[in-house]
Amino acid sequence: MSNLTPREIVSELDNFIIGQSDAKRMVAIAMRNRWRRQQLPPELRDEIAPKNIIMMGPTGVGKTEIARRLAKLAGCPFFKVEATKFTEVGYVGRDVESMVRDLMEIGINLVRKEEMDKVKVKAEKHAEDALLDLLLPSSKPKQAGMGFFNQGTPEELEEQPAADQSSTREKFRKMWREGKLDEREVEVEVTVQGGGVEIMSMPGMEDMGMQVNDMIGKMFPGKKKMRKVNIREAYEILIQQESDKLIDMDNVAELARERVEQGGILFLDEIDKIAGNQEGGGSANVSREGVQRDLLPVVEGCVVNTKYGMVKTDHILFISAGAFSYAKPSDLIPELQGRFPLRVELTSLDKDDFYRILTEPQNALTVQYKALLETEKLTIDFSREALEEVAFNAQKFNEETENIGARRLYTIMEKILSDLSFEAPDRSGDSVIIDKEYVQEKLQDVNEDRDLSRYIL
Repeated sequence: MSNLTPREIVSELDNFIIGQSDAKRMVAIAMRNRWRRQQLPPELRDEIAPKNIIMMGPTGVGKTEIARRLAKLAGCPFFKVEATKFTEVGYVGRDVESMVRDLMEIGINLVRKEEMDKVKVKAEKHAEDALLDLLLPSSKPKQAGMGFFNQGTPEELEEQPAADQSSTREKFRKMWREGKLDEREVEVEVTVQGGGVEIMSMPGMEDMGMQVNDMIGKMFPGKKKMRKVNIREAYEILIQQESDKLIDMDNVAELARERVEQGGILFLDEIDKIAGNQEGGGSANVSREGVQRDLLPVVEGCVVNTKYGMVKTDHILFISAGAFSYAKPSDLIPELQGRFPLRVELTSLDKDDFYRILTEPQNALTVQYKALLETEKLTIDFSREALEEVAFNAQKFNEETENIGARRLYTIMEKILSDLSFEAPDRSGDSVIIDKEYVQEKLQDVNEDRDLSRYIL
C-alpha cells in the first residue's frame, strides 16, 4: 500500500467496484495522506489528525464495499459496525468502545497470521522432526505429548544401534515426503479449550463478560489430551503447535496495537439512523443524540482499555455511511459533524451500471455462477442480450418496488438460475447458453404480477 499512488488505488478499486469515482478518489487521498503522515518528523506527525469521511447514498451502491476493499488492499485492520448497535450507557445495547476492542482483535489475528507465515518454513521442519519422533519413539528420547506408531512399528527398532536407527528415520522421512504414510495413525497431544466456567454477561456488558472469561481462561488453562489422528492431520496440528512456540505473542500484541493506532479503519454504517430529525419523537431524538455523544470521544481521540493494553484512537480512520433519506448530515450534533470533514455522495445505479457490474469486476456474479456450476461439469454462458435484459429488469424492479441497488442482481440471478442449480448434478457434461428469451421466460410470472414481484424480487 505504501507504494500505491491515489491513481493506482482507484485503479485497484475499479477491479471490484463499478462507478462511484468521487468516493474512490476521496478514500484514495485519505489513504495516501496516511502514508504521507508517516514520512513526517514525529513532532509534526502526531499533530495531523485523519480526515474522516461520510459517504451518503442509497443502499447497495458500494459504500461498504469501497471501505472493505480499501482495507484489504492496505492490509490494515478493518472492522464494520452498525451505529444502531450502540446505545447510551444504561440502556440495552453495546458500549461504543467495544468497536475499538473488536478492531484490536482483528489486528492481533492479522499480525499473528503474518508472523506465522514468517516462521512457516522453520515450523514445518520442526513439525516434521516431531512427526518422526511419533513414528519412531526409539530414535529419540520420548517427550511429553509424543505418542506411538499405532500400526505396528517393528519391535526390532528398539534394539537397533544408533546408526541403524538414524538410517530408519531417514527412510521414514522419505516415505512421509512421498505421501506413503498419510493414512497411518498416531497419537498426538492436543490442548482442549473451554475447560473453565463460561460467564454469562448482561446486555450491554458483553465486553466485560469477555474479559472475565478471558481471565478465567488464564487461571484455568486448557487441558491436554491424546488424540488418535492420521499422519497428515497430525502434521497440521504439529505445525500449529510449533508455530505457537516460535511466535512471541507479546511482540504480536505490540505490533498489532501500533498497526491499529496508525492504520486501523472503523466503518460506521447506518450513521443516519442515529441522527436526530424534526419529525421524530422527543425521547427518540434524545436517545440518538446520546449515542452520538458517546461516539464523539472515540472519534476525536481517546484511550480505550483492551485486554492487549491501552489503544489510542487519535489516528484511526473513521468512515461512516448512511442513506440519509430522512435525515441529513447537518442533523448530527455539531461536534460530531466537525469530526467528519469530508463528505461524498454516491450515485444511484442505472441499467448501464448493472450491466457493467455483471461483466467487468473480477468477482462478477456471472463468473461466480459459472464456477459454481462448473463443479458439476455443467457449462453455462451468458449472451450479451441476456445480461442487458437482467440489467433492465434490475433497474425496473428497483424503481417499482424498493431501491436496494446492486443487491437486486442477486435475487434476479438466483431466480433465473434456480432450475439449473437444482438440475446440475443430473446434467453433467451439458452446455447451456443463457439468452434473452431464457431470462424473459424465468421472469415472466413476476413481471406480470406486480404483487408477486414485491415478494419474490
